[in-house]
Amino acid sequence: MGRSRRTIPEELLLLALDPATGTTAQPQSLDLGLAGAQLVELAMAGRIAPDGDRIAVVSPRPTGDPTLDCALELLRRRGAPVRAVHWIGGPRLGLRQTYLSHLERCGMVHAVAGQMCGVLPTTRYQATETAISREIKARLDTAIRTGVPPDPRTAALAALAHAVGLGKHLYPGNEGRSSRSRLRDLIRHDPMGGLVAHAVMDVQNGAVAQPRRNPAQAGRPAGPGGRSAPEPARGVPAQPHRGSMARVVAH
Repeated sequence: MGRSRRTIPEELLLLALDPATGTTAQPQSLDLGLAGAQLVELAMAGRIAPDGDRIAVVSPRPTGDPTLDCALELLRRRGAPVRAVHWIGGPRLGLRQTYLSHLERCGMVHAVAGQMCGVLPTTRYQATETAISREIKARLDTAIRTGVPPDPRTAALAALAHAVGLGKHLYPGNEGRSSRSRLRDLIRHDPMGGLVAHAVMDVQNGAVAQPRRNPAQAGRPAGPGGRSAPEPARGVPAQPHRGSMARVVAH
């Protein structure tokens, strides 16, 4: 994969970055969205493909993007298709910071050191190439305004933006209500983007701990209270509880 175009994780992060404050909107759900955006990018590069509600590696050949290749290798090591909701719900510590640092190296943002409450060190990121962020949002605006089906990359980006709750950041207030609704509707224009976006929303709603039953579960022993024991997570642990951080980064 060449570096002539921005990846969907990069574009999602640029959309979330507030040019005035240097913080990212929806930071917790954005972490999930970035993990999902990696899946969409890998699918568009022909490295993975959906298998029902699971993700299967179809080509382990590196893309040339170190962060995407790390995700691809982790998927390959699973040895079997992984449920999208379990992959996205697994721990992705530092993924947002990894992409912020990458954008800084590319010259699209610059880090600004500060302190919270005069004690905790913080780092905020100011956009240096605001035209790029405007161009990304303009693609969404055009799809929303015209109703013309967008290209797959824009459709996937719209689906992820909706899934992580960026609609109220991009189209705030009552006047943005119809635009937020149309942003949500764009989810249907890219099957992979739709699968991943729904997985992101399922994780946020707690569905990662309650997988759908299938016929293979019929003979599984009952758990506490008479419920069937949940399906194992195929090697991908559930999202751990995040404690306080000594360093606050781009929130």
